Amino acid sequence: MALNKAVFKTRALTALVFVAVMLAGLFWNIWSFLILITLIHFGCWLEYLKIVEKIYKISFSYNYKAAITSGAFAVALSFYFLKLFIYGLEIWNYLLVTAGICSFILLIDAIIKMKKNILNKASFAALGGVAYISVAIGMLLQIRFGVCEERLNACTLCNGYTVVFFIIFSIWINDTMAYLVGSFIGKTPLSKISPKKTWEGTIGGALLCVIVMGLAANFIPYFKHLAVIHYIAIAAICAVFGTLGDLVESKLKRLANVKDSGSFMPGHGGFLDRFDSLLIAIPFVWLYVQLFIA
Repeated sequence: MALNKAVFKTRALTALVFVAVMLAGLFWNIWSFLILITLIHFGCWLEYLKIVEKIYKISFSYNYKAAITSGAFAVALSFYFLKLFIYGLEIWNYLLVTAGICSFILLIDAIIKMKKNILNKASFAALGGVAYISVAIGMLLQIRFGVCEERLNACTLCNGYTVVFFIIFSIWINDTMAYLVGSFIGKTPLSKISPKKTWEGTIGGALLCVIVMGLAANFIPYFKHLAVIHYIAIAAICAVFGTLGDLVESKLKRLANVKDSGSFMPGHGGFLDRFDSLLIAIPFVWLYVQLFIA
């Protein structure tokens, strides 16, 4: 029992710190948001490469990991370069373009020097990581900065800002509700990939997520930038595809024969463990935003 209490305290303290950091990054200013998303992007990439190493029984040197990760960051930056130029952020443009060029040079240099016997696997891993991680991060950045009609440096609580906040909290609510419902009435396993997940928990979590976030959108003034029906749709997308994202990451961990993707959050796992749902849900929310909001 003492051990359980110690584990619970560790998880609770870690969760409080995690929430505080996320809220500070989301709300402080534009720079804090970019720093937060960059840390998440790099953390997910490094853990993804470690998983790939275990799956393929190969080893990337630190330089190669840094190169591939930085190259991926440059790919994500390219998703909103155009918007940054349109908004005319002056020095930002030059800094970001320079960072992107340097990242690609580093990536190319690593590929040239890489041993032939792991080049194909490394290339496949890089492409998979771009599709799995960087595309989603790029789309999240575009949602945050691309929905605004005002200049970026004058934007405060605009549509894009609100949508990003809503996505993250929808996923948190869905995960929490699915866990609670599954713990009380869950009996039917959802998938062999993740035996602890149940159909009852998944469906109950999704329904409660839509209800809770729909009520929040209706009664909290912060969410008045968009019609409630848009928020309900986004919550539903996050619930369905967030669960799919969790299954995707669980499959990768099973292939690599690891319990957690990393250990940066004691008691909670790594970056991929925390943001797996987000990575798969974002592209579908982005599509909805482009079709019905932007």
